[in-house]
Amino acid sequence: MLGAIPRGLGSASKQVVSHVNRYIIPEFHLPKGSGIIVAEPVAALTNYSLSKLIPNKPLAASHGVTAKTQVRFAHTDIQVPDFSEYRRDSVKNCKKSSKESDISRKGFTYLIAAAGAVPAVYAAKTVVHEFVASMSASADVLALAKIEVKLSDIPEGKNVTFKWRGKPLFVRHRTEEEIATEAAVDMQSLRDPQHDSDRAEKPDWLVVIGVCTHLGCVPLANVGDFGGYYCPCHGSHYDASGRIRKGPAPLNLEVPPYIYKDESTLVVG
Repeated sequence: MLGAIPRGLGSASKQVVSHVNRYIIPEFHLPKGSGIIVAEPVAALTNYSLSKLIPNKPLAASHGVTAKTQVRFAHTDIQVPDFSEYRRDSVKNCKKSSKESDISRKGFTYLIAAAGAVPAVYAAKTVVHEFVASMSASADVLALAKIEVKLSDIPEGKNVTFKWRGKPLFVRHRTEEEIATEAAVDMQSLRDPQHDSDRAEKPDWLVVIGVCTHLGCVPLANVGDFGGYYCPCHGSHYDASGRIRKGPAPLNLEVPPYIYKDESTLVVG
């Protein structure tokens, strides 16, 4: 009776068909050696993930003259330079005293310092010179620093006013009487004692700056109690030599630097 059981009964199975339609997706396998790399998911930069990167122990380094440089709590792949290429041969061996080469090393150091100081000083001098020169007077101002006065155009007994460096300049052609009067003045009676010969290189010509020494007013020529100059601001009287004789002015009229280029030309400045 057992032989009547079909031989394929052990491999028979019961099939239940569902009423829901389902799509069957076949399994996909990448071929070996295809070279396709799937990127790993990027970790989000959060407070928690960043805190894992902070070392939990402080980084410390030690160095000294007689001790080797040490770096603690750091990665073992840090390359600490030894500067052997920059060290002198006499100090490369730390176990050998360097006192014997001390003089030669100092001499070399002083030589290099001096060689660098010379061009540095020269460069500094050039910079300072250019800076100071930039603040000096321009060429047009320097051109007016000197003026030439044609003396033949000034008659005897007259005073002519010129402009020199922004100030009035008095050039007076004195008479023989004025020369004799000013030369005979008693020096003891002067507030600012100066002899007439010290103020006029040539007796015939007086050259002074027309600015009162009291408060800077411009005096009037050929007026006053002494026939020279009179300041209308506060009543200072000057003689024909430009010396203060009366009034509040403390000093004589200033005599500028001048030379006689020839008999008829005066150069002031």
